Amino acid sequence: MPKTIFNSSEKSNFILNMTEEQYTKYASRGLFIAMLTTPLLTIVPELSYSLSTSTTVSYAFSAAGLVIGGVIAMILAIIGIMKNYVSKRTAFPAVAMGIMVLWAVVSLIKGCDLSISMYGYPNRGEGLLAIIFYFCFFVTAMCIKREKGLRTILDGIVGVGVLNSIIALVQIFTGELGHYKYISLQLCVNAASGLSMSPLFLAMVLTLSLTAALIGFVTSDCKKRRTILLVISAVFSFIMMFTYSFIGVCGLAFAVIAAFAAVFVMKAPKSRLACIPVSIVSAAAAVALVYSGAIGNISSYSLYDGRILWFQDGYSRASASGMYNPDVIDIDNTADVYLYMNSRTMDIIEHNPLFGTGPDQLAFALIRVTEDTNLNMDMTDFIPMNKGVFDKVYNEYLYVAASRGIPSLIFFVLTLLAALVLGRSSYKKKRTPENFTVLVLLVGGVLVYLIGCSSIPYAPVFWTVAGAACAAALPEEKKKAVVAAGKKVGKAGETVSEAKKEVSEVKEKVSKAEEKTSEAVKTASGAKKKPSKKAKKKK
Repeated sequence: MPKTIFNSSEKSNFILNMTEEQYTKYASRGLFIAMLTTPLLTIVPELSYSLSTSTTVSYAFSAAGLVIGGVIAMILAIIGIMKNYVSKRTAFPAVAMGIMVLWAVVSLIKGCDLSISMYGYPNRGEGLLAIIFYFCFFVTAMCIKREKGLRTILDGIVGVGVLNSIIALVQIFTGELGHYKYISLQLCVNAASGLSMSPLFLAMVLTLSLTAALIGFVTSDCKKRRTILLVISAVFSFIMMFTYSFIGVCGLAFAVIAAFAAVFVMKAPKSRLACIPVSIVSAAAAVALVYSGAIGNISSYSLYDGRILWFQDGYSRASASGMYNPDVIDIDNTADVYLYMNSRTMDIIEHNPLFGTGPDQLAFALIRVTEDTNLNMDMTDFIPMNKGVFDKVYNEYLYVAASRGIPSLIFFVLTLLAALVLGRSSYKKKRTPENFTVLVLLVGGVLVYLIGCSSIPYAPVFWTVAGAACAAALPEEKKKAVVAAGKKVGKAGETVSEAKKEVSEVKEKVSKAEEKTSEAVKTASGAKKKPSKKAKKKK
């Protein structure tokens, strides 16, 4: 009998009666859509900026995309919890991240601006609400019970890369639809940010997308699918070089190494190694295009991490940072920029070890307030006036500790370690392409966080991968075996029930026969006791 609440109809209680297969289908497709909502809505502010309309649309649209995707993930997470799909096996990472979210609430209360702590800094959007949504992505992905759902998620990750790449190609060859045509008053480089708001964030997204595409090419048995993934991988590799970032170079190297390892670990044909030179040649073609003078006004290739992350993104686009101080750092020296930001962030952690600055408020700890400071100014006007202030450190582990406290960092690391352990365990048991790809993507995401930071276009993809690594997804072969075993048990049950019916019928016949026999015996005994008429006359 189907389960119901308060004797309502079966249709109104589809959640209670939802099978693991149904939940996996809804959850994987829901996450597929949810990962795409933020980049899709980012089209609006990018188009508005490119058209130079009188009223420029803010990146609140991007935050709205996260809200839509987050609500989808939240509904699916609640259903998964109701169905007890968060098992004992996955309880630890779920609880660890839950505590991380709760500590973010404490950090919010201790922060400078409750509104920014809750909703995030304008044009960033990574406040407490975003962290809660990331938790929902994580839980929903870990509740997936079939490997078919993992394949849908991996297709979604590649899809996010494709969506970003369509806009990125326009940005590279025209300089339109983005903020990164110029990265200084003199340098026109046509940097690609796609729909990720920054070339560095795009490089992080494409690291996962390219890795998924290359491993998909190596492990797929479908020739048509392999051809499509090979073309997509070539495009991703080409675009990553136009992020002009250290993250892009490292991400490309990681994806190529992962593809090489996949050929041998998954015992794929050696001919599948062809994807590696294709990616390398595509990246080399991008560099050659720059040296030819066909892109912008430059004729040599360089990394512009400092100018992109500090000047063009933090200061110009987001109004979340002050102008860099050329007397303190060499903005064209990538290592100098990263080391300086890490050092300043360590100072912030030292002064705010327990609660941090508050979610999305790292810059507040670097602001110098004087008697002449107008405290009624809007933050997007006030912060850019402070030279040397930055709002993002490109090491997520330092950023978590600085903005939400060391306790939050501890549970953040515990969550990732647990996901890595469970992902490795799942792969060792099943050794399927899906489990291998998810595990490799998680490793890549964890490593990228050493030189990158969270953002609303990237984090939903990362936390979906982390949750999928925890999932105890059943392979199709085992699923069929379980179904077949279930059918056999069902048939055996039917046979037993039929046998029971026959036995009961025999028992009924026997009981009726016994009744007739007893009646006959009674009749016979009564006849013996009754005297005959002749005997009565003699008396």
